[in-house]
Amino acid sequence: MERYDAVVVGGGVSGASFAWHCARAGRSVLLLEREARLGGCLHSLRTASGYWLELGAHTCYNSYGGFIELLEGLALKDHLLPRAKVPFALLKDGGLHPLTPGGVLKLLDLWELARSLPAAFTAKKDGQTMYGYYARLFGRKNYDRVLGPLFSAVPSQSADPIPAEMLFKKRARRKDVLRSFTLDGGLQTVVEAVGRAPGISVAAGAPARDVERTASGFAVVTEDGRRFESAVLAVATPPSTASALLREAEPELATRLAGVKVSAIETVAVVVEAARLKLPPVAGIVPIDDLFFSAVTRDTVPDPRLRGFAFHFRPEGLPLERKLARISEVLGVGREDLREVVEAKAIMPSPVLGHERVVAELDRLLAGGKLALLGNYFGGLAIEDCVSRSKQEFARVARG
Repeated sequence: MERYDAVVVGGGVSGASFAWHCARAGRSVLLLEREARLGGCLHSLRTASGYWLELGAHTCYNSYGGFIELLEGLALKDHLLPRAKVPFALLKDGGLHPLTPGGVLKLLDLWELARSLPAAFTAKKDGQTMYGYYARLFGRKNYDRVLGPLFSAVPSQSADPIPAEMLFKKRARRKDVLRSFTLDGGLQTVVEAVGRAPGISVAAGAPARDVERTASGFAVVTEDGRRFESAVLAVATPPSTASALLREAEPELATRLAGVKVSAIETVAVVVEAARLKLPPVAGIVPIDDLFFSAVTRDTVPDPRLRGFAFHFRPEGLPLERKLARISEVLGVGREDLREVVEAKAIMPSPVLGHERVVAELDRLLAGGKLALLGNYFGGLAIEDCVSRSKQEFARVARG
């Protein structure tokens, strides 16, 4: 048995940022991760040649105050890389259309847009789904044909039922930081740096099996039988996993967590020699009614020899070769041109109207205790939402 001031289950950006706040406050903390790598949805594929590509989250902004605080604390602010201004492209009717403001305008039904303009003065996001709010602003046909696919590319799932106030948020910006950035070596670098920080121990490749209540706090038992005890426990996993872990220690909380909707994302990443591609540089590709929701590229950090693409497929269980065939078609290259092929799966929340009441009930059950729940299923799906939740939860459990 090993004992720490805090144990964090889940080594993604949510768990890592909570662990960093613990260590900065002088607490000993264990970061427990089921996979061999830290990072979760910050998943940077790195090749032997030093080229890297994001399979998960790929962009940060100078409005991400909590994330920038983390970068500064880890001495990573000097490792920021600007993202080149290249357009996204809409894949429609076999052709790619630049998603510049003018390009989008050409795809919209202007008569329907004009009829919808009066709604701009009265429409409110509160209590509206993405579909309900934006279809009213731009017209249903425009939403179905253009805006719906664009919005769905962000969470790699249908954006239609997501509460409108959760997906896009306005935040204060740091003028001393690049407006849009990534990190040298990929965003996974941040979580890896947390794992090396003083006061933080890491157990990777160690899936948690059970959580138990003890006289002094909590015990986490891993699948290989190891036991870790702590006064504070933070669970930074998808809600379905958290529900299973807490079923004995916190049955009511576990029941509430089981009701949070989630969606599976199937990602295939490939690297292609730049000389083999006729496709001009794009930040990403958004299709209309295709096998995939979006493809994100490394073209925003250009490389003279290589280009990388991460295709986020619909969760339909397609075999890898079928996915690679579609990637080849979209990119206009042969199957043999696809190198460094990596397949990954992730679980993302799929919030619906009423989600704020679920969150409020979870917070009510957590109040006054030393158990923290972390993740992107509370205030929003962005990296900053994860970091903000972790900072808030650390402040709460530290007060007690």
